[in-house]
Amino acid sequence: MSGLAISTSGLVHIYRSQGHDVAALSGIGITVRPGELVGLLGPSGAGKSTLLQLCGGLLAPSAGRLQIGEHSIATMTEPELDRMRAGDVGIVLQGAGRNLIPYLSPIDNVRYAQRAAPRGRSVPTPEEVLELVGLNDQARTALTSLTPGQIQLCAVAVGIATFPGLLLADEPTSQLDHRARDEVLAAISTINAATGMTVLLITHDPEVAAVLPRTITIRDGRIASEGRAGEEFAVVASDGSLPLPRHVAELLPPGTLLRVTTTEDGDVRLSPVEQEGQA
Repeated sequence: MSGLAISTSGLVHIYRSQGHDVAALSGIGITVRPGELVGLLGPSGAGKSTLLQLCGGLLAPSAGRLQIGEHSIATMTEPELDRMRAGDVGIVLQGAGRNLIPYLSPIDNVRYAQRAAPRGRSVPTPEEVLELVGLNDQARTALTSLTPGQIQLCAVAVGIATFPGLLLADEPTSQLDHRARDEVLAAISTINAATGMTVLLITHDPEVAAVLPRTITIRDGRIASEGRAGEEFAVVASDGSLPLPRHVAELLPPGTLLRVTTTEDGDVRLSPVEQEGQA
């Protein structure tokens, strides 16, 4: 199995609220390579969940391009989107219980999720799926007897039941204690490493973000910055604009003029220009 790439360009999503159009995403452009593990960061209302739902075909783009592997989301019909989610894209909704049938055991939840797999698709055994998330010993345990961390692991198992090429997870480590959080994150990392599955997850937890190989921060519906191995970088948008990381923006009041220069070595430097009336 190989992971699916994610590619967006000029991605816009507009929704109606109290009689007004609201832009949840305003020209998002990202590329996630097959097999990458990427975290989406940003404040509440920034557009993270909207982007995740667009990638899963749960929302339709208002404008722009969104490509998941060979799937062009904007042009797909509802039956085509259903088939994509049944085989190629797994989704773990926020709140573990929303992903599970409460009266079924973990192994039966996985079996049920596999029923939707496209005809002819080879899927792993439920036991293989549960082993990957560390729940083999609880395969037939009632959900009511599981810990919150184990319930979340079961939700992840359902999300990967067909071994999709892409796993989308909305805050899979939220509302867990540190030990359970680390177990869930370790399971997701194992899934990514063992299967090559691409993973895109949302987190508000800075400790989770710090251990992810790559993060993308969304603010006000735009890409604000990217993180690689714990270091934050500004990202040049497709229109040439350059949103500044928050710690830099806090030093520069709105309206600040920046002089852009290049050195002989090709380095780019931004220098604030003192304006009339400034100290």
